[in-house]
Amino acid sequence: MNSKKLVLLLVIGVVVALFVSFGGHEILTLENLQKHQSAIEQWISQNLLAAVLGFAGVYVVVTALSLPGAAIMTLAGGAFFGNVYGLVAVSIASTIGASLAFLVARFLMRDTLREKYAETVAKMDRGIKKDGAFYLATLRLVPVFPFFLINLAMGLTAMKLKTYALVSWAAMLPGTFVYVNAGTQLSTIETTSDIVSANILLSFALLGVFPLIAKFVVGFIRKRRVYAGWQKPESFDYNLLVIGGGSAGLVSAYIAAAVKAKVALIEKDKMGGDCLNTGCVPSKALIRSAKAADALRHANRYGLESVPVKGSFANIMARVKEVIAKVEPHDSPERFRKLGVDCISGTASFVSPWELEVVHSDGHTERLTARSIVVATGGKPAVPPIPGLADMEPLTSDNLWSLQTQPERLLVLGGGPIGSELAHAFARLGSKVIQVEMGERLLAKEDADVSEVIRKQFEQDGIDLRLNHAAKEFAVEDGEKVAYCEFNGERVRIVFDQVLVAVGRAARTDGLGLEKIGVETLPNGTVPVAEDMSMRFPNVFACGDVAGPYQFTHAAAHQAWYAAVNGLFGEFKRFQVDYRVMPWVTFTSPEVARVGLSEAEAKEKGVAYEVTRYGLDDLDRAIAESEDYGFIKVLTPPGKDKILGAVVVGVHAGEILAEFTLAMKHGLGLNKILGTIHPYPTWNESAKYAAGEWKREHAPQGILKLLEKLHGWRRGKQAGDKAGREVTT
Repeated sequence: MNSKKLVLLLVIGVVVALFVSFGGHEILTLENLQKHQSAIEQWISQNLLAAVLGFAGVYVVVTALSLPGAAIMTLAGGAFFGNVYGLVAVSIASTIGASLAFLVARFLMRDTLREKYAETVAKMDRGIKKDGAFYLATLRLVPVFPFFLINLAMGLTAMKLKTYALVSWAAMLPGTFVYVNAGTQLSTIETTSDIVSANILLSFALLGVFPLIAKFVVGFIRKRRVYAGWQKPESFDYNLLVIGGGSAGLVSAYIAAAVKAKVALIEKDKMGGDCLNTGCVPSKALIRSAKAADALRHANRYGLESVPVKGSFANIMARVKEVIAKVEPHDSPERFRKLGVDCISGTASFVSPWELEVVHSDGHTERLTARSIVVATGGKPAVPPIPGLADMEPLTSDNLWSLQTQPERLLVLGGGPIGSELAHAFARLGSKVIQVEMGERLLAKEDADVSEVIRKQFEQDGIDLRLNHAAKEFAVEDGEKVAYCEFNGERVRIVFDQVLVAVGRAARTDGLGLEKIGVETLPNGTVPVAEDMSMRFPNVFACGDVAGPYQFTHAAAHQAWYAAVNGLFGEFKRFQVDYRVMPWVTFTSPEVARVGLSEAEAKEKGVAYEVTRYGLDDLDRAIAESEDYGFIKVLTPPGKDKILGAVVVGVHAGEILAEFTLAMKHGLGLNKILGTIHPYPTWNESAKYAAGEWKREHAPQGILKLLEKLHGWRRGKQAGDKAGREVTT
């Protein structure tokens, strides 16, 4: 930090310290001002100009330094100066103070906070780019955050000071008038009967309803702005049109049909989306076959004779297809048509916020309209532009399932959940797997101790794990496929037969015609959505992988509820999506399941926590099944049993995690889990034992010592001594 910034920080610190030490936070209270009201009014009447200027100066300092008391000073402006002078003084002073706070944030904290809160600042920048000054006006009229936070946050953006000051002044003016007017009425209260006067009641009613009025006005203006230039149809073919037949689309359509809305679902490929056809279902079927192979190979764990695993990979893949076929009817067009959904096979692109052009599979085209539209087109595997990679005809989670011959040497790019699950499965099925991860550990979003358990298991199962390796080039040399990686500045050569790319996923937005309705994708490829899952237009929504930020089937279904309900009933009531309790499972062996904060996240966010651990090697059921490895880790606030986060590493981690997820969702602590009867012997007993570990660590030691003395006294000292002598003898 340079000397200028340091000096400014010291000045601010001194002013704040003086404000607190001289009781400024106690002076600027309604009770204190009322106590000295008559004396203040008398002085003001004799020194009006000095009083107004002094009041404005103090107001500037309070708002510029984000000190408490601005709201009380606004009321006081009306009480002591009346509507005219009070409104002028407060509106000008608040704008100057807000502008100074804006400049302080920009000068002192912009670089640091823009880097630390890059995503949040980027979101504000997108809002300013999209709506310009109206974005700030919206925050001023209907503040989601306190004004002092808006002042500081806007200083981090690219908005110009002149624009910020003018828009702030204009947008704060209506609210300022309401508060100043309320202050003028406060000054007239002398007896209890004055409280029920018409002016008093009207002023405070206005104070209460102003946020609602402002919210309505902002919504009306925003709607007029966003729909400008578009002609809304007089009638509609559907209440809801859904693009995409994956998890998010199916749930959206199901909800609409359940409440008797007319809904159509448009899918160009297979119903069920990635989850059914190329993701969750086939991968878990393959993982189960791999687990069976591992059990046969290590049957001696169970007192049986271990046998070499010999099987047809084609048969394994045939079983995968059989599993898909069994699940398929759940997501079939026939089932959804019976539910009342019009299922259309084809592609769709936007014509307007209410109209889609649909190209049917048979080639004919039609235009369909709906009051609301949901985009649920999902995602696809991301293939990085590494030189030579495309020539290798890489496998992905999309095309993997057409394999009929098992790769002898499989190179897996990526150490995230998908890469780790498939790498482990193929290794257990007998492939020589080389897994390349450019980071320093697997499953980077989990804590280091979790990653370490998986690393050891992978190496034990024969995976050639290459951490801190960055793939740079692919080639064919002497008839063999070769990958070149960079490791600690050196060039590493890896020979393989086939490469599986699992380095992430990208949203599917091609062909949707989003540009026709002015929707631009984000840098990560997803579409921008608001808290109600709408994108740009209040009647156009997105959910699932195409919207992010999570790429889980259950997250897509969760978002779909909000998209469908807001799409159908949003004109009456809108719901904001709730991500506070979002669980997920990585299906390696052992499984890794988590909900809430990890230790790394808690440290990054500055959340105070303590850790309770329970080892699954202590669980009777785990011991009986020779699966006694792994652990449960629970984060709680210091001294409290509220669950901030939980991670389970073990064979049935996904099932065990459900109890912690339920507890977090409904505000239940570890004491409630401990007080619940769990059948013996089950895997879920481990949740109770983890809660018991927390209870043991927080047992009241002082009370226990007193109880020990009480019990000794009740046994009788002589009896205790005699028993002790007999045992010694």
